[in-house]
This record gives sequence, C-alpha cells and structure tokens, in this order.
Amino acid sequence: MTTTTLAPEKAGPPPPAAPRGTARRSARRGRVVALLFALPALLLLGALVVYPVLFSIGRSFFDASGDRFVGADNYTEMFRDPATLKAVRNTVIWVVVAPALLTGLGLILAVLVEKVRWATAFKLLLFMPMAVSFLAAGIIFRLAYDEDPDKGVLNAAAVSVHDAFADVSPYPTARGREGRDLVRQKDGSYRTTAAVSPGRTVALPLVGVQPGDLPSEARSAAGAAARTAGADELRGVAYLDFTPGGKGTPGKVDGGESGLPGMKVQALRDGTTVASTTAAADGSFRFTGLSPGSYTLALPASNFAAPYDGISWLGPTLVTPAIIGAYLWIWTGFAMVLIGAGLSTLPQDALEAARMDGANEWQIFRRITVPLLAPVLTVVFVTLVINVLKVFDLVYIIAPGPVQEDATVLATQMWLVSFGGGNNQGLGSALGVLLLLLVVPAMVFNVRRFRRSQR
Repeated sequence: MTTTTLAPEKAGPPPPAAPRGTARRSARRGRVVALLFALPALLLLGALVVYPVLFSIGRSFFDASGDRFVGADNYTEMFRDPATLKAVRNTVIWVVVAPALLTGLGLILAVLVEKVRWATAFKLLLFMPMAVSFLAAGIIFRLAYDEDPDKGVLNAAAVSVHDAFADVSPYPTARGREGRDLVRQKDGSYRTTAAVSPGRTVALPLVGVQPGDLPSEARSAAGAAARTAGADELRGVAYLDFTPGGKGTPGKVDGGESGLPGMKVQALRDGTTVASTTAAADGSFRFTGLSPGSYTLALPASNFAAPYDGISWLGPTLVTPAIIGAYLWIWTGFAMVLIGAGLSTLPQDALEAARMDGANEWQIFRRITVPLLAPVLTVVFVTLVINVLKVFDLVYIIAPGPVQEDATVLATQMWLVSFGGGNNQGLGSALGVLLLLLVVPAMVFNVRRFRRSQR
C-alpha cells in the first residue's frame, strides 16, 4: 500500500503595509474631526468662563470708572473695608459650618434610611427640596422667619410653646387711670393712692384696652361695684373705665363698663404682699381673713407685660445661622443620596464578619462604615465647600435690608459693590478674583481625587 504525503501549502506574502504618510493623514483627519466636534463646547467655554475670568482679573487693576490703572489698590482696599471683612468672616463661618453639618446629616440619614421600610419614599421627600429654586426657597424661608407670629410659622411655634409653659399677660396694653385712685410704680405695677381697710369696696379703673380685645367671659362691672363688703373682708372691682360714646364718668363704674377678668390683685401691708387673688368675670375680687389695719392694693406688672413675640430670626445675631438653616433644608437630600450610593457599595462580608465577632452597630458604624466611606465623604464635603463659597441667592433674598451687611458673604458683597449701589466694579472684580482663588484649590483637589479613583 502506497502512502502519499501532501506537502504543506506555502503561506502567501504578507499584505503590503500602508504607507507612512497615509497613516499620518488618517490620524490628522481624526484629530481634526474631534476638534470640530469639540469646537462649539470650546467656544462656549471661552466665552462664558475664560473671557470673563481674564476680563475680571484685568478690570481689578483699574479704578471704579475703569479709566485709571491703580495696580493692587483694589486688593489692599478690599481688606481695609469693614463690610468686606465682615463678608470674609461670614464666608468662613459658612465654609466651616454648612459643609460639616450637611456631610454629618447626610451620613446619619443615609445609614438610618437603610433600616426604614419605605426608604425610597423617604429619600424622595428629603431630596425634593433640590427641585426648588434658591429664589423660591429664599421666599419660603423669608416668610417662615417672619417676626410676626401670625405670619412666621417658626415664631408661631415658638410663641405656642412659650405660652404653654409660661403665664401670659392678660392685658398688655392696659394702664391704670392715674390720678383716679391708682399710681404707677417704677416696675410697671400700679398701687392705690390711699390706704384701704377691711369692710370697704374699692374700684380700680383701667384704660387702654379695646372693647373688642376683652375676654369673651367679661361681664358688666356695675353689679360688682354695688356689693357691700363684710367687716372682715376687702372687696373691689377691676374694670375698664370706658363707655362707648364717651358718656361715662371717669373713675366711676357706669352701667355699660365691663370688668377685667383674670386681673391679678395683691393686698400689701407695710410693702409686703399678704394676700393675692384674681378678678372674676365681672372684675370683682375680695380678700377675706385680713386682720384689721390699713392695706394698699396693687396690680402687679405681670398684668401689663408685653406678650412674647418669639425669636428675632432675621436680627443681626441670628441672621447667618437662619440662612444656613435654609441651606441645610435644600442640600441635605443631596448629601444623603450621594453617601447612600457609596454605602450601597460597601462589602457586606466585612460588616457581617464584624457582627459575628460581637461588634455592636455603633462600633460597626464608627470603625468600619465611616473609614470605608471616607473617600465618598471627602468628595461630598469638598463639593459642598465649593458650593458654599458661591452662595448668593439665599443670603440676598432672606436677609432684610437693615441686616444685609450683617449676613453678607463674598458673593453678595461682590454684587453689592459692583451693581448694588457701590458702582465700583474695580473693587468688585478684585472680590471676584479672591472668590476664584478660594474656589480653585477645592476644585483641583476634587479633580485629582477623581483621577486617582479612576486609576
């Protein structure tokens, strides 16, 4: 049997390499196409970012009119101006307080939300303020911080809580009819001008109360004034000495005049309070069991104390914390969602191993969760620092005109100096350059960290 061996076929010659010039032309064509696609974005970037930055830097070396070169005078003036120094101080407060609080709140809420059944709905509610513009949020909180409890919801709540635990003055606008049995003391109280003794009925006339402001239980004081006191009791009536139409007699209880229920009355002897009582619906009051002698009747100052009006949220002291509170309302959801996304990527086996080793939830949170989330927390914190440095809308809208300077930050000060009445765009441009110099390091830090995470 003859075996035939087939010779292997020879491989064909390799395809000819493309000429070097053709490869270069192809690469050059690709770069040109990429540049054409990027050109609109580059033009917008140059027009909206690069040119304004360069123009502001140049403008900061000229005077308010822009005609005379002043060198670094605007930069030195910037740190001599008290308003600018206050803006720098407030900006530092914002940078130190707001990002730290937001990052902490976002971390706590992100961890707690994982244990809530309706986690998605809860995240949606917290994130919803991000959909509200800063203008609308500023108007909302300007109303919420209103000092009038009838308008400002926060002061309405503060007044309700205060009045629930403290005595409320029944007649803050009332005053005694001086020269008619009563004289005002230095502490705001009133006392009878003449000494009284048991067995008498004393009328205490007051004015300054609108008839419409009287309590609903108030009754006519005429009957109370006509009652006769017993030998061992001291009677009286505290009443509104005012008759509609002006027909009454001052200092005398007329038929149409009302008692002042709830009015506190004290009996004093030798300057010491020996008895106290409260007027009834018709303004009548009485002291029983008094020993014979002379007494002075007093209406304590608490009867006439001004009502508690709440907290001056937008006053010079609290305006910056109040605006930071509005900022927290808007951005807490943002911090929570970002940290929650990082929390979902944590290795569950490490957490389970810690639980099996006997670690409680606080130890797991402090020693495992927080260290593993450190990169995410840093990114959130730095992003919020950049955002806080540029805050403008909330400060400008929420702070009333008289305290605008107490709440101003660098961004609002830059606008006020340039366009809000200062008309000094040289100094305003210097403030803009300062703000840019403060933002750039945080941006560079974020970009470098992002590149390291990509590698």
